[in-house]
Amino acid sequence: MTFDKEKILEYCNRISKNTLMETLNIEYVDAGEDFLTATMPVNPTVHQPMGLLHGGASVALAESVGSAASFLFINPELSEVRGIEISANHLKAKRNGIVTATAKIIHKGRSIHLWEIRITDENDSLISLCKLTNMVLPKRTIKQE
Repeated sequence: MTFDKEKILEYCNRISKNTLMETLNIEYVDAGEDFLTATMPVNPTVHQPMGLLHGGASVALAESVGSAASFLFINPELSEVRGIEISANHLKAKRNGIVTATAKIIHKGRSIHLWEIRITDENDSLISLCKLTNMVLPKRTIKQE
């Protein structure tokens, strides 16, 4: 299977329609054979009451990019991905601008993927450092009611 960056980015952005990723304005902007990058604007829609980037919004960004990154290594027609554990260390406050999350693979097993997600600002300052574990499962058919 050949790596097609544009196809991966188009796919990730397309499947984000009508989801939390669209609500948070997360956009997938770069991909490589072992990483995926997305951006999210920091504005009042993702603030906590003190006017700072909400840690939950950072975690949502991290899980979104880390889960989507597992699609680099699976066939989505045969498998699906579930995030099963995430941890985050929030290191620096952010009031406005753009944050960028890059997920890099730490462990790529048949059934478990472990990702490190670094969330940085426009000056490449580390805002949050996250770790995400994904489980790879056989694709399930959805029963129609």
